[in-house]
Amino acid sequence: MPKMKTHKGTKKRVKVTGTGKFVLRHSGKSHILTKKSKKRKNRLGKDIEAPVGGSRKIAKLLAGQEGR
Repeated sequence: MPKMKTHKGTKKRVKVTGTGKFVLRHSGKSHILTKKSKKRKNRLGKDIEAPVGGSRKIAKLLAGQEGR
């Protein structure tokens, strides 16, 4: 059986915390920002913790990394 490879795109976008949780960025903050309110853009700028279902998928993509 060959080794599991880390998904490089996911590796660049997801950070693993010390406790093993995955932190990622909100989507929707790259273009068409004029119609979005300041409050909405401010919220989108903050990092979020990946949901449990998404965490399982991320952990599979980051084969060699730690995760919850």
